[in-house]
Amino acid sequence: MEYITLSNGVKMPLEGFGVFQVPEAAVCERAVSDALDVGYRLIDTAAAYFNEEAVDSGCKLRWRKRSFSDFYG
Repeated sequence: MEYITLSNGVKMPLEGFGVFQVPEAAVCERAVSDALDVGYRLIDTAAAYFNEEAVDSGCKLRWRKRSFSDFYG
């Protein structure tokens, strides 16, 4: 995966996974969880999508199965 280094030194992936048109909570949760599982580290979301809780649940599902260093170590 390619990254860009931000002005504060943080590396951000150049490619992310978007959830703009995933309104159904269960589908969104599973999609985010699977995206993290296959290597995505940037989830593009916004309050206007009205699926923040499902994105949060998908992230938490993956975090329970792995440690922080598995993602960012």
